[in-house]
Amino acid sequence: MQRIGVLMNLAEDDPEASARIGTFVQRLSQLGWSKGRNFQIDYRWAAGKSEQFGKYAGELVALAPNVVLASGYQSVVALRQETRTIPVVFANVMDPVGSGFVSSLARPGGNVTGFSLAEFGGSGKWVELLREIAPRATRAGVLRDPLNPASLSQLAAMQSVSPLVGIELTPVDVQDGQEIEHAFEAFAREQTAVFGLIVPPSPMAALHRNLIIRLAAQHRLPAVYGLRFYAVAGGLISYGGSTTTPYQLAAEYVDRILKGEQPANLPVQEPTKLELVINLKTAKALGLNVPPSLLTRADEVIE
Repeated sequence: MQRIGVLMNLAEDDPEASARIGTFVQRLSQLGWSKGRNFQIDYRWAAGKSEQFGKYAGELVALAPNVVLASGYQSVVALRQETRTIPVVFANVMDPVGSGFVSSLARPGGNVTGFSLAEFGGSGKWVELLREIAPRATRAGVLRDPLNPASLSQLAAMQSVSPLVGIELTPVDVQDGQEIEHAFEAFAREQTAVFGLIVPPSPMAALHRNLIIRLAAQHRLPAVYGLRFYAVAGGLISYGGSTTTPYQLAAEYVDRILKGEQPANLPVQEPTKLELVINLKTAKALGLNVPPSLLTRADEVIE
């Protein structure tokens, strides 16, 4: 009987969390693992609350699992503070080398390996997409989680592109629903420019995605999101890697570790495909005509 720990950065009742874990467990089953027969899973759900990550990481390590699945940056940080020996496989982490989790992508070198979310260079694409789908926009608010270390590099990549397309970026740090509402009220008071919105991936944004999407619609702000599930939930347009595929791949690394391989020798992998998703219903509600050139490039169009 092998023991797998799972530290999730979302809430247990979040449909996105269910999809990720479902993908992970399904792939384990395909690889010959049967829950209750040859493995068991211990879950902890931090739900984006900073104080919970350390607590739950400690609880999982105390259970002496054979390997731990870590969802997102904060989960890895908390687990590394508790153990440098128990194997950790992460999913949806940006910049694992810069964060100090691994020595290199090819040779992680420690007890941590996994699957990153995207490269920072792709962040500039969000600005370009905003220009294409909302050509009148001259400024854009960027909703950032100040606790997410990737936010600085994401913003730098966006700022390198923004002068080229004529959109001025205004970073806004938010951590909870109230701060998000205040940010949208500030956008609404701005009368000197046509505003858009960019929402990079972060646990904070994922937890409050329904609020963000609702406020964007209420204030008629064209918004570009970093992950597909925003567009599925009613967001205008998204561009980024799959959030469930890394969990499928993580199951394969967990399988290999349980069979004797070391995380130090399993290379960190980056996404090979980024998805462009457009919600036409939302575009129509905002009075936007999506250019045919954008529609033909879309991987998915939601009617």
